[in-house]
Amino acid sequence: MITDSLLKSVPFSHDELNEILAQFEKENVKKNEVLLNKGKVCNKLYFVDKGIGRSFYLKNDGKEVTQWFFGNGSFMSSVDSFFQQSPSFYSIDIIEDSVLYSITKERMDFLLAKYHHMEKFVRLLTIETLAKFVQKLNALQFQTAKERYNYMLTEYPEISHRVPLGYISSYLGMSQETLSRIRSNGSP
Repeated sequence: MITDSLLKSVPFSHDELNEILAQFEKENVKKNEVLLNKGKVCNKLYFVDKGIGRSFYLKNDGKEVTQWFFGNGSFMSSVDSFFQQSPSFYSIDIIEDSVLYSITKERMDFLLAKYHHMEKFVRLLTIETLAKFVQKLNALQFQTAKERYNYMLTEYPEISHRVPLGYISSYLGMSQETLSRIRSNGSP
C-alpha cells in the first residue's frame, strides 16, 4: 500500500522505489501505544498501512483534544516537529492495533538529497496536508455542527464506527451529546 501512495503522485523508477522502500521499517503497533509525547522531538514519519492513529493535545483542564486522525493509506507525524526537529505540541497514539511503516529523519534526509522525485513527493504531500488543515480550520470556523460531522465523514469515512465518540467530538469541536444527537437523528 505504501508503494501505491508513493506512485499516485510521482513516477518513481523501479530502482528509486526499491531504495526508498528499503529505508522504511515495518512496525506492528498495539492499541493505545503512544508513539510521541508532547514536548519530545518527532524522529519518525509513519505510513499507516492498516489501523488508525491520532494526534492530540491536553487542554489546561486536562481534557484531550484530537487534532487529527490518520487512517489506512495516510502518513502520520507531528509534521513541524519532524521536519524542523523541534519539540512537538502534540502527542500521537494508536487507536487500534496497527501496521505502520516508519522512516527516521536521517533516512528521509538521505532520500531527499539523493532523489529529486522524493523531494517532489514530500512537497506534494506537504501541500496536501496544508490544504487539509485549512479545510478543517474553515469547517470549525464557518460550519454548523452537522456540516462539520458530514465533513469528517467525507474526510475519514472509515472512522465513524472505529473511533471513540469522545475523540470524534473533540476533533469536531463539539460536545459528545451534540455528536450523539447528530448521529442518531441528523439534527444538531
